[in-house]
Amino acid sequence: MSTPEENTSEEKASDDSPSGTDGSSSETEGTSVQEETSDKADEPEKEPEKNGKVMILYTSDVHCGIDQGFGYAGLYQVRETMEKQGYTTILVDNGDSIQGESIGSLSKGETIIDLMNAMKYDVAIPGNHEFTYGTDRFLELAEMADFPYICCNFRKKGERIFDPYIIKEAAGMKIAFVGVTTPKTITSATPAFFQDENGTFIYDFMQDETGEQVYRAVQDAVDAAREEGADYVYVLGHVGMGLAFSPWNYADIIEHTSGIDVFLDGHSHDTEQVIMKNKDGEDVVRSACGTKLNGIGYSIISPEGVSETGLWTWDNVDSAPDLLGIRNEMKDRVDAAQEALAETLEKVVAHTSVKLTINDPVEVDSAGKPIRMIRRAETNMGDLCADALLDQTGADIAIMNGGAIRTDIEKGDITYGDIINVLPFGNTLCLSEVTGQMILDALEWGARVVPEQFGGFQQVAGLSYEIDLSVESPCRADENNMCAGFEGERRVKNVRVGGEMLDPEKTYKLGASAYTVLQNGDGITAFDDAVILREDIKVDNQALIDYIVDTLGGEISDKYADPYGEGRIVILDN
Repeated sequence: MSTPEENTSEEKASDDSPSGTDGSSSETEGTSVQEETSDKADEPEKEPEKNGKVMILYTSDVHCGIDQGFGYAGLYQVRETMEKQGYTTILVDNGDSIQGESIGSLSKGETIIDLMNAMKYDVAIPGNHEFTYGTDRFLELAEMADFPYICCNFRKKGERIFDPYIIKEAAGMKIAFVGVTTPKTITSATPAFFQDENGTFIYDFMQDETGEQVYRAVQDAVDAAREEGADYVYVLGHVGMGLAFSPWNYADIIEHTSGIDVFLDGHSHDTEQVIMKNKDGEDVVRSACGTKLNGIGYSIISPEGVSETGLWTWDNVDSAPDLLGIRNEMKDRVDAAQEALAETLEKVVAHTSVKLTINDPVEVDSAGKPIRMIRRAETNMGDLCADALLDQTGADIAIMNGGAIRTDIEKGDITYGDIINVLPFGNTLCLSEVTGQMILDALEWGARVVPEQFGGFQQVAGLSYEIDLSVESPCRADENNMCAGFEGERRVKNVRVGGEMLDPEKTYKLGASAYTVLQNGDGITAFDDAVILREDIKVDNQALIDYIVDTLGGEISDKYADPYGEGRIVILDN
């Protein structure tokens, strides 16, 4: 495989470079559409004189970050500014827009589609997270969209669902967009979403192991677009960079195709701007724009060709609309959507006959305040959250770090907001294949300071274990407080799965957060060699909502009556 060559950190300025869009806060005049108070306010604005150039603006992996980074209000302002400078603009999205935060999950994507319609997107492709709410739901959302979805490799029973490409005419030029979605979607989303009632896969993404089907599909779409008269061909990809996404990453596809001018990519949340050779030895630009609207990508086409492709970034904690005081049509729409979300969070969706707690129901500290128990012992809230992970990932066993579980739920009615407040960090869930020894190591590390509190203490479902406090912790930590091994007798004992002793050599399917399994959260290194079966299944608080509302039918019963839980974790303090 050929190695992409990185561009220089700063592209040379050209006559095509747009002014006033460097992501800095230096330009405030002209970036806000506040109502004019002068007599000229009532005069109709003159249409800007066009400069004969097309500017393609693109977003990717927005993940419901509608008010973060540039925000949709900032994106709207950028597009308006470019139009006023004479560019004809085309706005495209590379997928993973409708999932990631409550504003998407609580409407199952509809709110985000409504906002994308208001942004007047011209074309989009599905990312793997467009299928988070189910394939049927995504196809409903695609019908709601005022813009077309395209994809050359998404099929049902061998037939494409969407057109593989679309041609847009702008400034006298025909510009083709070809869509391609990572075949890893078939497993990184929920596999059942792509199966019929008998468990047979009826949808596919051309996921052959060699990548040849995807390469052929992209090449066929490029060739067809050229035959239809396309002057330029852009690939909109949700395929990512690196070996983890091979054999379908952007470099694989470019290396095996020809005729692509620019490859606009997403999925891996990177911001790399690279140039590499295609199958015929010709240069192809690949551009990515990160996530959560911290970047807006652009590509400029002049009559002489593609003159510049690059990225504007906004990495500040405060969003551009908030910091710069941007007020425009999209800011109003985003604010209205957020207000509607606040109302939704107050909606009653379930009921509990018991109090679900993270605190000891009896003990208090010297100030008379409740003592947090979730980080050192089992609680009924810990059981509920772990059960939700087990149910929603389809695993054999599930673990949940106590530090992620933040508050109680009182007896009575439960709102969406109540559930989200339990797991406010929004960690994504994954399904992995692990050995029994990995589980033993993770539990041991989690129990290392009991009876003191530790965020890495594991609440569990599908298994039980004991902690012998007469044994000093054998855990060793390195200079970064990461687990560096164990010395001596273990304090975690009698670990059972389904009533049977856990086998250190056996493999189990584990449901847990990516924070624990993939990110070494709380210093856990036990899962460094785990086999990841599915990533980014859904956000943990959405899993808890779905478990309570759908699986439990909206009623939390006496199964969770004991605040100390069901006896899954036994503390031996003799």
